[in-house]
Amino acid sequence: MNTAEILIVEDNRHDVAMIQEAFSERNIKEKVCILGNGAEVLDYFFGAGGCLAQDSQFPCPKFIMLDLKLPKVSGLEVLKRLKADERTKNIPVIVFTSSNEARDRSECYLSGANSYVVKPLDADCFSQFVADIKTYWFMMNRTCYTDG
Repeated sequence: MNTAEILIVEDNRHDVAMIQEAFSERNIKEKVCILGNGAEVLDYFFGAGGCLAQDSQFPCPKFIMLDLKLPKVSGLEVLKRLKADERTKNIPVIVFTSSNEARDRSECYLSGANSYVVKPLDADCFSQFVADIKTYWFMMNRTCYTDG
């Protein structure tokens, strides 16, 4: 099982490459796991070898960047499942999507999203957004399980 401090759920290879490039450019060293569909995410957490398994030695990620438009299981369904489970409901989920639809934003926040970020089209802005998300969730935000 590949565990990470940051879990990125994205099926678009171009966006994955841009996220990885942004992390590299900004010298982001946290361990990252990239999954390409909603079924993989559910298995990552709830599967027999997942990070929530009783005998698992793997910690849950510190935050999740979740695309909405995913194959197999939608990002919205993944979000609902994560927020409905006591073991995963406090993991911050940042919806990072190309959709700027009011309906999508509303559904995500009602389902427990911690943040909703529309992917910028400009590569430099995209890189800055990714860096800012990491900075906020790792350094600025204080969760119920953060020291300090």
